[in-house]
Amino acid sequence: MPKKLPAIPSLKDLNFRKTLSAPALLKGIRKSFEKIKDFRKRKTEYTLPDVLMSGLAVFGLKYPSLLQFDNDRDAPRLKHNLRTLYGIEDKAPSDSCLREVLDEIAPEDLRDPVVDMIQNLQRQGALESFRYLGGYLVSSDGTGHFSSTHISCPDCCEKHHRTGAVEYYHQMLGTAIVHPDMKTVLPLFHEPIKKADGATKNDCERNASNRLLPALKKRFPRLKMIILEDSLMGNGPHIKTLRENHFSHITRVKYGSNQSLMDHAVKCMARGETEEFEALDEKGVLRGYRFINQIPLNKAHNDLLINYLDYWEIDKNGKERNFNWITDITLSRDTVYHVMRAGRARWKIENETFNTLKNLGYHFEHNYGHGKKHLSTVFALLMMLAFSIDQVQELSCHVFNAARHRYHSKIAFWTKLKSMFTEHFIEDWEALYMGIIFGVKGNEILIPDYPDTS
Repeated sequence: MPKKLPAIPSLKDLNFRKTLSAPALLKGIRKSFEKIKDFRKRKTEYTLPDVLMSGLAVFGLKYPSLLQFDNDRDAPRLKHNLRTLYGIEDKAPSDSCLREVLDEIAPEDLRDPVVDMIQNLQRQGALESFRYLGGYLVSSDGTGHFSSTHISCPDCCEKHHRTGAVEYYHQMLGTAIVHPDMKTVLPLFHEPIKKADGATKNDCERNASNRLLPALKKRFPRLKMIILEDSLMGNGPHIKTLRENHFSHITRVKYGSNQSLMDHAVKCMARGETEEFEALDEKGVLRGYRFINQIPLNKAHNDLLINYLDYWEIDKNGKERNFNWITDITLSRDTVYHVMRAGRARWKIENETFNTLKNLGYHFEHNYGHGKKHLSTVFALLMMLAFSIDQVQELSCHVFNAARHRYHSKIAFWTKLKSMFTEHFIEDWEALYMGIIFGVKGNEILIPDYPDTS
């Protein structure tokens, strides 16, 4: 039996929070774009902010290709709606112009909008819902967004196959604020994993993380972050980088990559130095914890002391799972459950971020253009920025959520939003969402008497 759609909400239940909805978010992003220095020396038909906002519109509207956007951009409705909703004067640039200009944009220039968005959430109190363990959990992981055996640029990493074929690819290390109880995530900075000038070896997640962490601290100096990372980062130099930048951390460890640490923990257990207990929860899951504070990370870093947690669970069907973490958070019977839940929330950057971008209408792995410099990365970052706008609205905008939940799936909602955008003259974002909620007759959006929400 098909799932029943939610009822059309009453207008008195809708509140268009203008500070945390699309118009305000896009206005702030445009101001950030206006600060980017235009590298073009000659007079141009399109301003740099308009080019960047056009690129953002491609991903905000979930266009599957630049060609389709290019085919639509001259239509009177689209020109009108790009002006009223995205602030793009006259018309959007062609696909070739978009590629040519965005190829020159430095990826780090696209970080200001993220900072402004997070600061706005702080000012409005909306960020408080993400607070956990006295701070904010920041999950980190790498993902690929381009691969080809024919197209390459100086930033491409290379994979040489036994057949002699060379695969060129782009990856990035992403970060997002997550919470164990929330599906919504808040993307932060994303560091390209690239081949540096003159380098003979590929870049890696470790190097990217060592660049990313100081940048995060510099731009968010007062935001207490607890970095969630996989076992690749459970090494001495990286732990020192975390501490030098005053980050807390919860890092997954495994026998294969942290053998010395795990052997030492086993010896501590044999000597009775670890604390251990089990608890049965209301769902019949047996949860076990074994932990010890202040033990050496490994033989090479005997002076680097960490806290170690071994966790296991057995469900009512007898299925057992085991996880291990190291952290700077003091472990006790009162904290281990929360540390465990925080550690397991790291997967949200994969499931709730990368998988959403790849499978729920954002076309993350589609090649919109590779360019000669930064185009592939800039497109990926603009898509991330569009995703961030959606996530903030999902967190804080009742009208957006009412429109979104008129449809069973996100893909169906994006399809409806794009069709409204291309088929009707829309005066503002509130009218667009109201048209999705209440419908359209001819060119008239069917809105009952609507109370003032200002």
